[in-house]
Amino acid sequence: MSGTVADQVLGRLREWGVEQVFGYPGDGINGLLAAWGRADNRPAFVQARHEEMAAFEAVGYAKFSGRVGVCAATSGPGAIHLLNGLYDAKLDHVPVVAIVGQTDRSAMGGSYQQEVDLLSLYKDVASAYCQMVTVPQQLPNVIDRAMRTAALYRTVTAVIIPADVQELAEQAPGHAFKMVPSSLGLPHSHAVPAEDELDRAAEVLNAGGKVAMLVGQGARGARRQVEQVADLLGAGVAKALLGKDVLPDTLPYVTGSIGLLGTRPSYELMRDCDTLLTVGSSFPYTQFLPEFDQARAVQIDADPFMVGLRYPYEVNLVGDAADTLDRLIPRLRRTEDRGWRRQVETNTERWWRVMEERAKVPADPINPEYLVHALDALLPDDAIVTADSGSAANWYARHLRMRGTMRGSLSGTLATMGPGVPYAIGAKFACPDRPVVALVGDGAMQMNGLAELVTVARYREEWADQRLVVCVLNNHDLNQVTWEMRAMQGAPQFLPSQQLPDVRYADFAESVGLRGLRVEEPAKVRAAWEWALSTDRPCVLDVRTDPAVPPIPPHAEWSQIKDAAESVLRGDSDRAAVVKRGLRAKLAELLPHRHGGSS
Repeated sequence: MSGTVADQVLGRLREWGVEQVFGYPGDGINGLLAAWGRADNRPAFVQARHEEMAAFEAVGYAKFSGRVGVCAATSGPGAIHLLNGLYDAKLDHVPVVAIVGQTDRSAMGGSYQQEVDLLSLYKDVASAYCQMVTVPQQLPNVIDRAMRTAALYRTVTAVIIPADVQELAEQAPGHAFKMVPSSLGLPHSHAVPAEDELDRAAEVLNAGGKVAMLVGQGARGARRQVEQVADLLGAGVAKALLGKDVLPDTLPYVTGSIGLLGTRPSYELMRDCDTLLTVGSSFPYTQFLPEFDQARAVQIDADPFMVGLRYPYEVNLVGDAADTLDRLIPRLRRTEDRGWRRQVETNTERWWRVMEERAKVPADPINPEYLVHALDALLPDDAIVTADSGSAANWYARHLRMRGTMRGSLSGTLATMGPGVPYAIGAKFACPDRPVVALVGDGAMQMNGLAELVTVARYREEWADQRLVVCVLNNHDLNQVTWEMRAMQGAPQFLPSQQLPDVRYADFAESVGLRGLRVEEPAKVRAAWEWALSTDRPCVLDVRTDPAVPPIPPHAEWSQIKDAAESVLRGDSDRAAVVKRGLRAKLAELLPHRHGGSS
């Protein structure tokens, strides 16, 4: 007996190996929901608390599994709610397929309830492939192309299925005019540059005396090759934030993250180099790269659309990072003078001492830098870490050292608020046997995280390792925006927009069957992390952190600190503590450098 179009959709997803679809129900996908019931919930329908969270969970799943994430939503408001998560996927080059419902075909154009022009709405976010199914014969081709395009182009695709079409009888395309049959499978081929382009790139790199490398998430499958090139050229390696887990921070020449959330040695690496090699990164902030007349530069990227951006590269190589570097390595000469490498390693070693000193700066009640710095030593080598947008991302970028098989990510290019917890949920479905830690601010937790704790409680028993730690940096402030206002607008904190109510996050976790612990004293931080990483189920750490600890950029100088201090004092003399902690943090950075590591 043949099934319906909805049955065919789920069957084709199973053939593609899809194991979960993150979604939220609604009558626009009732046909699909009925098919899920007939299919014994295969692939599993993971019910989020909101469609935006379903999209974020699909993004998190895709980021940490390397596979296509799939999300589903009803017509109208459900489809609209998916958009923020889908844009997060598109801008971070993550493969996600959205399956959305639509009003019946007979009602289209009639201003019907929940009728939205979804083809127009989705044509940007799913610009690579967005199709509406109007007859059964379009399947399985539409599903196949959506899955294949998302995977190969690392982007978002969308399939829109009107409610009445979902319930039509399945009908395969025939061997006939204007029929489009289809097939499964992803082709496995890697682009590599031409030989003469590789020769040109080698000439530039071999001529360099102070080589800097910048690696992004596109280099994740090329760790061995990146390490080999860095060794040959005596290079230091900085990491774009989405590439934080590409190389371990235990390598002495890895300077850490770059940019506003980056490290001082990464800033110094770019400031002083004479040659730049960028691999798999579209890092957007030109001001953190070398001056235009300072360095010769080579870029490697698999996407021809992304080469030649951000910097006047002399040679642009379009190709898979690992394969391209394999072909480039035999052309490279080993640099015998290791003075540059020693300088990079000295700067990096000093930076980690700086981080230790900054974590010791007193705060009221808990220094957020100390909170994350304490986690660094306790993280299991196979942990997955997610961070939300906001000041929490600063501490994730600067204090956590990747090692072993650790993975980590956040919303990179969109920098949207609220994906930290749903990313962690997606990570647990992608890697149910690995511990996951989410670092989120109280603003993000109130926006999205609290409700998704219900999702965590619902599905936790499906995970072989139930350790999922949500750490809330509870400072009663939308802290990143507060500091941006001070630094960029010279304005004090605007309390009506920035101040947040105190919520008992740990108590809420306990109320839904999870573990929870509120931490208000620095002396209890380490023990809290040890407890959280050894619990028998997911837990929430509600940590009272000080909003007056400034996320000082790595290139900040005394004049900038002074300007920020004066702007704060002009607005509120009671906030002098903010200035004092900023100065203490700056001193913690300078003293180890000027006094050989003493503090």
